[in-house]
Amino acid sequence: MSEKKMSSSRKHHLKSLMLQIAQELIAEEEAQSLEDRKQYMSENIAPLQLTGSIAELQDLCKKMHQRIDVIDEERYDLGSKVGKSDKEIEDLQIKVQDLKGKFKKPVLKKVRMSAEAMLQALLGSKHKVSMDLRSNLKQVKKEVKEEDKESVGDWRKNIEDKSDRKKMFETNKE
Repeated sequence: MSEKKMSSSRKHHLKSLMLQIAQELIAEEEAQSLEDRKQYMSENIAPLQLTGSIAELQDLCKKMHQRIDVIDEERYDLGSKVGKSDKEIEDLQIKVQDLKGKFKKPVLKKVRMSAEAMLQALLGSKHKVSMDLRSNLKQVKKEVKEEDKESVGDWRKNIEDKSDRKKMFETNKE
């Protein structure tokens, strides 16, 4: 079967239909979450009754603050647990990559910095270090090898020695 290409108007029509369906689904989802929120609030929070004296209202405020503190502590504890588990997951993923041996090196940007700028970046602005890197290098004296000059000059002698060796090998074979 050959596949026919869709016309642009047909594509546009299908796309608009998909967007309408998606918008309806999002609206239903929002309505459902709003309904769930109202249900949760009605189950967990008692209706507010403001008929009473100032002392009763202050007691109510103190109770609410205590509940808020307890909820904040729980939220903090859960957040720290999530953070620890995320870090543990990341470490385990790194271990798995190391065990597989397929570690991709990240592409590093080339940065042009002088040695002084690099030291200042590493040590901070407190330490002003000026370093002449060449002064710390060892001084090496170049020695001219005399053997090389002699061997180059005696090339005829070397050829004669080699020819003598050839003759010696030929006589040993016989």
